Amino acid sequence: MSKNRTVWSSKQGDLRKKENKSTLIKSLQPQQQTVYLHRESKGRGGKAVSLVKNLTLTPADMKSLAKKLKAVCGSGGTVKDGVIEIQGDHRKKIAEALEKLGYKVKIAGG
Repeated sequence: MSKNRTVWSSKQGDLRKKENKSTLIKSLQPQQQTVYLHRESKGRGGKAVSLVKNLTLTPADMKSLAKKLKAVCGSGGTVKDGVIEIQGDHRKKIAEALEKLGYKVKIAGG
């Protein structure tokens, strides 16, 4: 086998690295959004995770909000596929923090 591989290029460069226009999202005001809080433990070794769903935010705003919520709860978390995941069942704390920021909050699940 040859170690040299043929690479195709175009005048536009690598189109995979350019942002897709459909992924550009503008953040809505907190008063315009209804956030849903879920508790999930499937696939996590029985450990509960609080999920914050239905947010319309830019990736930077989503990351910033996740950081605030992690600080309020005193636990770790992440942002995956437009959903904020906070370790542990902290739905009440998260709901209070989001309501202070102006979001409408609905707690779902058991």
